Amino acid sequence: MQTSTFLVPVAASLLALLAGCAQQSPLLDAQMEQSVRMLNVQQVRYPEAGRQARPADGIDGRAAASAYAQYQKSFQAPEPQPQAFTIGIGSGKGK
Repeated sequence: MQTSTFLVPVAASLLALLAGCAQQSPLLDAQMEQSVRMLNVQQVRYPEAGRQARPADGIDGRAAASAYAQYQKSFQAPEPQPQAFTIGIGSGKGK
């Protein structure tokens, strides 16, 4: 009786540990390399952009510098946050 009381939990634990080593998703694992390569290709908008003389699409340097300065300034004097308990509550004056 004592032996079976000890062996059952040990055997169950051993089976649980061995189940963790089993391969769970062979199809996903086989396609992992293809997926990673596709994601890398999709993240590059203009792969030849460094070889072209035309400027990149988007914001110009002066506007970008100003936007970044405003972003940095927002951390020096952050806007005060409203109290959490006043969300959705009016002034209480009716109408």
